[in-house]
Amino acid sequence: MSKGKIEAAALPAVPTLQIAKMPGLKWLLLIVPLVYVLFLLYYSMISVLKLSVVDHTGFTLTYVKDVLTDTLYLKVLWNTLKQAFFVTVWTVVLAYPIAYLLVVIESGTWKKVIMGTVMITMWISLLVRTFTWSVILQEHGVINSVLLNLGVIKEPLKLLYNTVGVTIGMTHILLPYMVLSLYAVMERIDRRLVQAAQGMGAKPWQAFVHIMLPLSLPGVMSGSLIVFVLGLGYFITPALLGGQGNMMISKLIQENIQTTLNWNLAAALSLVLLATTLLLLGLAYWVSRLSPMLKGDR
Repeated sequence: MSKGKIEAAALPAVPTLQIAKMPGLKWLLLIVPLVYVLFLLYYSMISVLKLSVVDHTGFTLTYVKDVLTDTLYLKVLWNTLKQAFFVTVWTVVLAYPIAYLLVVIESGTWKKVIMGTVMITMWISLLVRTFTWSVILQEHGVINSVLLNLGVIKEPLKLLYNTVGVTIGMTHILLPYMVLSLYAVMERIDRRLVQAAQGMGAKPWQAFVHIMLPLSLPGVMSGSLIVFVLGLGYFITPALLGGQGNMMISKLIQENIQTTLNWNLAAALSLVLLATTLLLLGLAYWVSRLSPMLKGDR
């Protein structure tokens, strides 16, 4: 045996196993990241939300009361819920055929192409995608120019700084989340069920309606929750593509923080938005618990 091998054999083994067997290590590995997340996320969030009920005079519910009673704030909150709902509906309508195509297509190459086309939008900066839509949707943008040249319209359509522009921009940005949620569920559905239904005399559309559609509802539910919750707090896209007539609550919070410097009111708006989101999530969870199909039970 060479001298190097003798020295290597004489060295003590790395105490990896001893470290792994240390009592309480698994709890330490859990507590450290948990404290990290609680400090960086929840501590800062609670510090901001505290301003909604505490000001220089002490404890107060004035700001929360203003948000819940003022017509302007209630209108903005309603517009936020409505906008998120519309975007959710459009993402379901557009994403479902794409996810279904990804499941039924047999060509691996085309499946990669379609999936890559969907995913590539998530790799581009959100700000870049939003500015792109502001160029496309303006009065002299691509859409209006094509429609005017074809004679479909006589004057440019108002597609920017309104609900239409915000819906288009947010739907494009949130579409991949819905596609991935639907595809993850559809991929696990046994295609032999559809084949069995067709073998028993069902037409293709009947087999889809009675087999594929019900079994894919958990994906619709999960994707809708993701898109809806993200849509409630979206800021950049509504701020750039929307106007004062369809202001969302995130824009109102930003104006109170940076323009009017009313941090207490901004915190109250954030608290109401958080409570509304949690309430809707709880309602969706309750509905899903009542339906075995939405829970994914088969």
